[in-house]
Amino acid sequence: MSRATERWIHIDIPHQRLSLFDGKTCVAGWPVSTARNGPGEQTGSECTPRGEHRVRIKIGDGCAVNSVFAARRPTGEVYSEQLARSQPQRDWILTRILWLTGCEPGRNRGGDCDTLRRFIYIHGCPDSLPMGSPESHGCIRMRNADLVDLFEQVDVGTRVLIDEQGNSHDD
Repeated sequence: MSRATERWIHIDIPHQRLSLFDGKTCVAGWPVSTARNGPGEQTGSECTPRGEHRVRIKIGDGCAVNSVFAARRPTGEVYSEQLARSQPQRDWILTRILWLTGCEPGRNRGGDCDTLRRFIYIHGCPDSLPMGSPESHGCIRMRNADLVDLFEQVDVGTRVLIDEQGNSHDD
């Protein structure tokens, strides 16, 4: 049996927390940062989409911690404060990417609300950025070490529930 059928991810927007479940048992949890603009599904909104999703693609396996990604490909750069100072407007996508796809047609799949086409990821960011408060451009940001831990415990196809109610600890 695949881990993807047993393990699932719950992203609690109000509490800015990502929890990894095995069935009904929470096996790990980490602080995250979701969208500064709050929850929403509309293309161009820079909001974090709600509802049922799946991990569509895992990117970055074997890359060094703090590897920089652009257009889902490693650039060959490794994030540093010096690099950040030289490019202050850059939205850093680091270490690993879990690219999400929506499962609910008309809500987060298809048309102008498609999570995959909006390039919504769970990804690493500079460890100096705050966790526990909404600061992203729509994605779910995690500390790099936390993301590596999560990445190793999930498969393509893993269910991801993004919830603005702060509940749903049932599968």
